[in-house]
Amino acid sequence: MTKISVIIPAYNAEKTILATIKSVLKQTFTDFEIIIINDGSTDKTLEILQNIQDDRLKIFSYENSGASSARNRGITHATGNYISFLDADDLWTPDKLEAQYAALQAHPEAGVAYSWTYVVNAEGELLRTIEHTYEGNVYGEMLLRSFLTCGSNPLIRRGAIESVGEFDVTLKSGDDWDYWLRLAYKWNFVVVPKHQIFYLRSVTSKSFKLKVIRDSALTILDKAIKLAPVELQYLKNISLSNIYGYNVQLYLDSLSFNSNTDIKYVLGNWWKYVYYNPKTLKDIGTYKLLIKILLAAIISPKLMSSLLDSFRKTKQPKNLQIQP
Repeated sequence: MTKISVIIPAYNAEKTILATIKSVLKQTFTDFEIIIINDGSTDKTLEILQNIQDDRLKIFSYENSGASSARNRGITHATGNYISFLDADDLWTPDKLEAQYAALQAHPEAGVAYSWTYVVNAEGELLRTIEHTYEGNVYGEMLLRSFLTCGSNPLIRRGAIESVGEFDVTLKSGDDWDYWLRLAYKWNFVVVPKHQIFYLRSVTSKSFKLKVIRDSALTILDKAIKLAPVELQYLKNISLSNIYGYNVQLYLDSLSFNSNTDIKYVLGNWWKYVYYNPKTLKDIGTYKLLIKILLAAIISPKLMSSLLDSFRKTKQPKNLQIQP
């Protein structure tokens, strides 16, 4: 039996799929299979996949049904004792699987290993880094936010996968957070304190629907908080604040694509960010968010987006090479 199954849903991913697969083929841990679920692609994705010569690559094609369904289909084809998901536009460092596998061997009680993340844009420029050190019972931390950042992060024991079932195909967004919550409810987590995932933050107008993202997150939280023990119920309001604050940040990240977004909607999200967690008023970042929103209402979205991009680049570590 193969030790690790890497499941990659791919839909019209001709621009990124080859680099994504190469980042798996370069892994120092080599006992794996790559399960590609071609989710009804109409571009050259399938042609590119068929030209890759590696016996560990297995391709299955279906009609388009979304990422959650594609991941579920990948699970049914997987033969590994461990499973990792990878989006078709994300990348891994060469030691990702080896380090996470070692972490799970060192912690047999854990069902999930995760790593730190680089968040990058389509040009490969660093937007931010994500570092968390939560281990053991992380349900409370996972209630507050999806601290794994993206669906390309964890390595999961097959037993843990089988214990929580499939991804929820009814969710229009946030299905990975829902899945991590269900895992965290039953299993311990272990962290690999290294940046090993390159998460591409896509902010195109077609895939970045702010209200859909927010409302799905609210649905997921409502379901998860009902399972939480009494001593964690107080986290609900903090999590609600995080959801609304995240929606504001997404708007600012995608200004050039969401120029028609009602400014009242964004201000309403900022107000609820503060309302549900008044302690945010002690944070200078809260006021910076408000100033950015008001500036976006005054000047052109493209100019505001350009100014924010310039600000991010000045904060980017100059010695970081955004390549796996």
